[in-house]
Parts: sequence; structure tokens; C-alpha cells
Amino acid sequence: MQKISVNFSQKWLQILSEILISSASAVVFLFLDLLDAIFCVFFKLIDEFIEGKSSGCYCSIENEEEEEEEEKSDSDNELSNTLYKRRNLFRGIGFRRNVTSRRKLNENVRWSDCSCENCVSWMSNIAGELKLHVVVKEIHQVNLEDFKGKRAENIVFLHGFLSSSTFWTETIFPFLSEDTMQKYRLLAVDLLGFGKSPKPNNCLYTVKDHVEMIESSVIQPFELNSFHIVAHSMGCVVALALAAKHSHSVRSITLIAPPYVTSTKEDVSLTALNRLAARRLWPPLLFGSSFMSWYEHLGRCVCYIICKNHRVWEGILKLLTWNR
Repeated sequence: MQKISVNFSQKWLQILSEILISSASAVVFLFLDLLDAIFCVFFKLIDEFIEGKSSGCYCSIENEEEEEEEEKSDSDNELSNTLYKRRNLFRGIGFRRNVTSRRKLNENVRWSDCSCENCVSWMSNIAGELKLHVVVKEIHQVNLEDFKGKRAENIVFLHGFLSSSTFWTETIFPFLSEDTMQKYRLLAVDLLGFGKSPKPNNCLYTVKDHVEMIESSVIQPFELNSFHIVAHSMGCVVALALAAKHSHSVRSITLIAPPYVTSTKEDVSLTALNRLAARRLWPPLLFGSSFMSWYEHLGRCVCYIICKNHRVWEGILKLLTWNR
């Protein structure tokens, strides 16, 4: 009887905690819906005032006809429809207004972007063709004779979200065996918008865009007629698309922690969004994911605070880690 009583109490505690979390989540996300709509108007006004035009957002669809045109255009560009289907009770209250520009910035840099030397270094070749930043670790020259006419095998490394080529060059490359270093040429890529690679504003950063940039920056310049792919997290999605397009050249593909969501519905991307970024306060990591995934303009505020001031945070981290 005592065991039954304990189990009954635990069950009711779980139910009560679930009710509390769900109720609190509903209230908080309702407030965030309103806040995101307000910042939609704010960013439109300030973008127009500083840059002369407002950047398009995914919550300014005014009628069904425009929505259909947007979805058709997005399907051609492989842009996920979830960007337009993220529910928000206050979506659409934003408005357009023409404001005379006081100052015109470079069309590839926004007022809310960091304009430090590292962040804009890629713009030095803006007049020419944009190229991804690639770190290449060649085979030791002393070992070239051991191949006896055989060409070295190539391995292309693709990082995940919130990362760069240093994910491989600083944590993996130094610990590879000597035998590996003598047989393979390693190419670690900074994907479009990451690390030292270009970050253009006029790009939608679709999978197709990533694949085309890898082709023009890696496959063609380095003449990769045969290569292996190693990818992590978000990079796995790009790796699969790249392997599908170059099936005759890709010898193997290794996926580390790939995103995977099963769904019987047509809109798999929306199912993935609801599962991976459910609108809940608990656990905290899930709340952070939902905050950045569902709220375009609030996410821009976070990026403004963190990314634009990254030198400040880097300085603080160096102090805390004794300049490591």
C-alpha cells in the first residue's frame, strides 16, 4: 500500500508540474509573440532611417495572394516554408514606411553587424567572385614518393551550426595519426556565413547556396575528382546534398550527430521545428532553441548584443581563462 501511495503521489506531482510548465509557457510565449511583433516595427523603422530601406522579414505577408507568391518563390529557392508558418498571434501588425536615409552603409553590412577587421575581411574580394575560407593540410612533401604515382586522397570537413573550420583544425587535426597525415589531404571549410567566409546580406543561405559555394571554392579550385566527406550536425545536411550532386566523386561520407526527424506529414520541416524547438520554458536549452527559432526579430536582438559586441565577450573569456 505504501508503494502504491508513493507512486500515486509521484504521478500527481508530474501532472501538476506539467500543468504549471505548460501554463507558464503559454503566458511567456504570448508575451514574446507581442514583443517580436513590436520589434518587427522597430527594426523596419531603424533600418529605413539608417540604411534607406528596410530588410525583408518573414512576418510581413499582407494577404493570401502575396503568401502564395512568396511560397512559390521560396520553393524555387529551397527556402523552408516554416519561416512563414511560425505561429504568432500578433504576426502581420508590422507596417512599411518610407524614411529618408541619413547615412548609407555598404549594402553588404548592416548597422547592427560588427564591422571589425575580422568580420569584414572577406569583403576585400567583394569586387570579384566570393570564395569560402578553406584550411588545407597538405601531405608532407617527404612522403610524396611513397605514393608511387598514386594521387593523395582528399577529405572535405564540414562543420555544424555556431561553429567554423576551427572545430576540425584545432580539436581533430592535431590528433590524427601520422599514417593518416601521410595519405590524405585535409580540407576544412568555413561554410557560407561562418568563420572567415563571406556573409552577404543578399543571400538566403539555402542548402543549394552552400553546395554551390563549396563547388566554386573547394571542388573546382582544388580539382577534387574524388573525395571523402566528414560532416557534423548542420554540416551533415549540406554533406548529403553535396554527395547527392557529386555521387560519382564522393567515395565515402561520415555524418557526426546528424539532425534527423521522422514525419508522416508533408511539411517535415514544420514537424522538425515543433519537435526540436517546442515552445516550452523547461528545460532551459529547449527554451533557448525555441526563442531563437520562433522569433526572427528577438533573435536579431540577441545577435546584436552578442555578435556585434563579440570582442567584449572574447576579452572577458580570455580574462576568465587566463588568456587561453
